[in-house]
Amino acid sequence: MYGNFSVCFSARKRRVHGMLKLYYGLNEEGKTVDQAESMNPCDINGTHFDPEVYLNKLRKECSLGELMDQESCMVKQIRSLDSDMQTLVYENYNKFISATDTIRKMKNDFKKMEDEMDCLSTNMAAITEFSAHISGTLQDQHAQITKLSGVHTLLRKLQFLFELPARLNKCLELQAYSQAVSSHRRAHCVLQQYSHMPSFRGIQDDCHAIMDKLAQELRQKFRDGGSSAKDLSECVELLLQLDEPAEELCDKFLSHAQSRLEAILQGLEAETDILEFIDRGCNEFVSSLCLVIASYQELFVNRPQEGNLASKNIPHMAIGKLHAFVDSLATCYFSLVERRIQEEKSVGDNSLLVRALDRFHRRLQAVAKLLPGSAVPSQGTEIVVRAARERIKQYLAALQSFYLDSLRDVRQALAAPRLGGKAPASLPELLSSLSASILNQIKSVLASVHLFTAKDITFSNKPYFKGEFCSQGVRESLVVNFIKFVCQSSRQFCESAGDRGGSTPPALLLLLSRLCLDYETSTITYILTLTDEQFLVQHHTPVTAVAALCGEAREAAQKLLNHYVKVQGLIISQMLRKSVETRDWVNTIEPRNVRAVMKRVVEDTTSIDVQVGLLYEEGVRKAHSSDSSKRTFSVYSGSRQQTRYAPSYTPSAAMDTNLLSNIHKLFSERIDIFSLVEFNKVSVLTGIIKISLKTFLECVRLRTFGRYGLQQIQVDCNYLQMYLWRFVSDENLVHFLLDEIVGSTAHRCLDPTPMEQSVIEVICERG
Repeated sequence: MYGNFSVCFSARKRRVHGMLKLYYGLNEEGKTVDQAESMNPCDINGTHFDPEVYLNKLRKECSLGELMDQESCMVKQIRSLDSDMQTLVYENYNKFISATDTIRKMKNDFKKMEDEMDCLSTNMAAITEFSAHISGTLQDQHAQITKLSGVHTLLRKLQFLFELPARLNKCLELQAYSQAVSSHRRAHCVLQQYSHMPSFRGIQDDCHAIMDKLAQELRQKFRDGGSSAKDLSECVELLLQLDEPAEELCDKFLSHAQSRLEAILQGLEAETDILEFIDRGCNEFVSSLCLVIASYQELFVNRPQEGNLASKNIPHMAIGKLHAFVDSLATCYFSLVERRIQEEKSVGDNSLLVRALDRFHRRLQAVAKLLPGSAVPSQGTEIVVRAARERIKQYLAALQSFYLDSLRDVRQALAAPRLGGKAPASLPELLSSLSASILNQIKSVLASVHLFTAKDITFSNKPYFKGEFCSQGVRESLVVNFIKFVCQSSRQFCESAGDRGGSTPPALLLLLSRLCLDYETSTITYILTLTDEQFLVQHHTPVTAVAALCGEAREAAQKLLNHYVKVQGLIISQMLRKSVETRDWVNTIEPRNVRAVMKRVVEDTTSIDVQVGLLYEEGVRKAHSSDSSKRTFSVYSGSRQQTRYAPSYTPSAAMDTNLLSNIHKLFSERIDIFSLVEFNKVSVLTGIIKISLKTFLECVRLRTFGRYGLQQIQVDCNYLQMYLWRFVSDENLVHFLLDEIVGSTAHRCLDPTPMEQSVIEVICERG
């Protein structure tokens, strides 16, 4: 069966490969020219493939299951090749049909074009024949008409010259200065050529006197400066045609324009709305500046230089003055624009500022077209870039302020039950609300900042907004810095000092530790991925790695949780310390009840257990023994096993038990009180209980006890053992510390007579 299958598969695969060779340009063996030929008979893709050898090899080397898997793989490959072959055939079939239709259409189009060309050729032949007939008919009269036309033109010129003084005077009266200059320029060459003749010299002298008077009127009009830009341009053009000094005219033209543009700039300072300010600046100042540039270039730069003007190189001189003029005014305008942009402190709606910057940048491109090589457009782009950077800083400050306000709201919510007697705030709800509000605020800020890179914004295609703005501006300066701020500000809560662990509520420390842990596990990756996708961030420049930020968040979470354990441990330790220091343990009465402070310790520990369980998982505990809540404590050592060495208290026995206790401590496991806390409830409660019991132990070591004082400590420790073992990861830890407390009390007791265990149990059960 496998032999037939192999032969069939091989033949079918060769047929498929043979059809694909032509498409991919392979030789007859199915290989490219530089590909080495495989001589292996087991190479299923080689030309020397032997099915029988391949099949025998499979039967020898593979089990039945592997053979079946090999068969399944071959079937999948056959189906894949069939599918590829069908796709190739369908694609080529569609291309053949399309090519056939195209050729058929080309044949029809060429046939129609051929008919039209024949018709055009016939019409051109008829037109040529008709034109030749007309030329032959008018040939005799052509010379006579040409002679008469020349005489008529000469008479008209002579008539124009004799009437020129009167015409110029009339134009001067009507203030048609342009027509007067044009008429004089038309006759100037002729009068100059025939000035040796008396009649023509008289006409020339009269014209010169009239034109001198016209030039004086134009100079006076130019000095007054009260004309419009169009009239002023016409005045300058006429003066240039009258051979006035070009440099002086350039200075006067720019001086007049500067006074008008400076007046516009002074009127811009009173605007308040940013979009209205930019609109007015663009519509009045930039438009007027562009009009001045265009008029100036038309008069002094692009104007054809003839005669003596050509040798003075006026365009080079004029373009230098124009650049200095534009740069000076643009500096003043940009100063106003930057000052107005800096007043935009509100981050509520970013669209108004972006629209204003877009309009500002768009209108400055007109200056680039009118005045190539000007630094004005690039300076305008730099203003937009600086505005975007400043906006990033403002949004970062807004995010930081929002985060601090949110923390303030959380603190108020945590304090509300104590102030108003309301139901306690749910920590999971506060955490979810805080995390969601921060994330929504980040998304809102990203949406606002994204307007700077919108496709309909002209400056968004600049290299800065495609690269540095997205990576260094939005990602690093905004998002990464905010995440770092969250971690840093959270760590600052661990630096508070004072009684009862400082002024920060322990619940806030716990909530912030969980927030930072959530940031490390998912939120940071989500925020940075969202930023990269929205802004198409290309990491060409060094950026902060996600792993580094996650590590910083985890470090903050760990520090907060450690501080929470320390604060809660110190709160309970403070109760235990005061309960030990404020009691006379030598003269105390025989114990009849568990002290109230021990009940308070158990209640607070239970409350902490519930609080931590709202935000963290349970954690791993060691298996508990069946008598976890009913263990007894020796008054002579840190282990119950040592009671057999000290059945009664005598001075010599005391020495022996002290020695045995110290020897046992050498071989017992060391308890690290301030060890690293894991992110689970059991680890947190274990750390708090270790701090509390260690404080209890140290306080006991500083006191002297009577017999009843020792018995009271026994009762208290037995009560704590009944309840605290269930909160820690290893019950032996609680028992060891309580055993140390009882043993240390016995060592400092004047009359170390322990209470019977049965009596202790009755007192503890009675509560």
